[in-house]
Amino acid sequence: MPSASNAPSVAQRIARFATTFDASTLEPAHRDICARTLADTYAVAFAGQGEPAVHAALRYLHGGGLLHDDGGPGRARLWGRGAWAAAETAAWFNGVAGHVLDYDDVNVAQRGHPSVVLWPALLALAQARGLDGERLHASYVVGLEVLVKLSRAFAPEHYAAGWHSTASIGVLGATAACAYLLRLDAGQIAHALGLAVAQAAGSRENVGTQAKCFQAGQAGGAAVRAALLAAAGFEAGAHAIDGPHGYLRTYADGASADAWLARLGEAPLEIERSGLDIKQYPMCYATHRAIDAMLDLRAAHDLRLQDIARVDVLGSPGAFVPLVHPRPANGLQGKFSLPYAMAAAAEDGAVRLASFTDTAVRRPQIQRFFDRVHWQEETGDIGARMAEVRLLLRDGRRLAQRVELLRGSAQRPLDEPQFVAKLGDCLHWGGAQPDGQAGLRLLRHCEALPGMRVQAWAQALDALHPVQESHQGETNP
Repeated sequence: MPSASNAPSVAQRIARFATTFDASTLEPAHRDICARTLADTYAVAFAGQGEPAVHAALRYLHGGGLLHDDGGPGRARLWGRGAWAAAETAAWFNGVAGHVLDYDDVNVAQRGHPSVVLWPALLALAQARGLDGERLHASYVVGLEVLVKLSRAFAPEHYAAGWHSTASIGVLGATAACAYLLRLDAGQIAHALGLAVAQAAGSRENVGTQAKCFQAGQAGGAAVRAALLAAAGFEAGAHAIDGPHGYLRTYADGASADAWLARLGEAPLEIERSGLDIKQYPMCYATHRAIDAMLDLRAAHDLRLQDIARVDVLGSPGAFVPLVHPRPANGLQGKFSLPYAMAAAAEDGAVRLASFTDTAVRRPQIQRFFDRVHWQEETGDIGARMAEVRLLLRDGRRLAQRVELLRGSAQRPLDEPQFVAKLGDCLHWGGAQPDGQAGLRLLRHCEALPGMRVQAWAQALDALHPVQESHQGETNP
């Protein structure tokens, strides 16, 4: 909260960091992480193009006269669609597509998905302003630094209170990133952050519905709008974040962010310190350690679904909070279901995009298996994340596997073949044409983006991969 002194506000402190960050301090490893997250975000959004929520979003844009057939001042491309819209609209749509499958990357400190808010906003803004990629990586790092430092201050309590932190915290980081990209001055950045507070929203009650991806898209679109408004001279309250009625009071129960904000830009940067987890399974991250464990047990003991009499999953405190569908009836609900995660892993030996058609979730043997799955969280404060899967087999054997480090986590990253396999699966699922390997190379090597026009990169990808019809409900795994 602001004191009676002339101490700078939270927005001013963030603005000072964003105006003084030196992009030359980024190391090749930082830029490689940026390139990976950009490739991952675009590929996942491409895979999501056939989803009903994305089709509804397109109908909304078309009905409102918000789509254009060509580019122009202030316009950006809708990924994979060959259509254009105002920058904030494109950021919204691409964020919706990037989050609809819940396959986008994760930051543990945020308890959310940062790149799906940051990259659609930054790319839309860069295209709308005709920029090259020179500042994109640094802009992403600035946004992630702000987002994670704020998350370290209050995210666990904020999330527990019901906020969807991907959107409600992500909008602040994305606004800082957009402001840096546009080279706004400190005063403009502070106003932009106040305008972001005016748009901050997102409820966990929408988890397992199409509104969850709307919230992620809304955060990116709001960030673009806030930065452009501030650039045009629109003002906000100086203490919109830390005032008596500001963001920290109303969204974070009066928590102080001072200690963490004092470390903005401190080495190691958050892109290295906390990093990004690239999801290997296209469902809620709360299931992933348990899936790793089930797949390990299945492979080691040559198990099948019919061999398992009972599954018990033990998790760390708060591990299963987002898993709100114990008996999912469709693919979207299945993404937030621990019983379905266990059933699909045991039955199919994999959890992939094809696992989340409605038909796949409704398989009779899968539905019958749900009653065999039980779970319990440990008590106490949230500490190191873990999951332990314990199986009782029909032949009486008992097996157990504990997982702490996830495949794809910042501490155990996917190797290059695994990462390329994920990108390829996403492009294939989205309907990539036979020349998709050329697109895969362009997508994977987006680290070449600095020095080339963002517009040209996006157009090249869209030309290689015209979107096909939805896969929803089409096939079983």
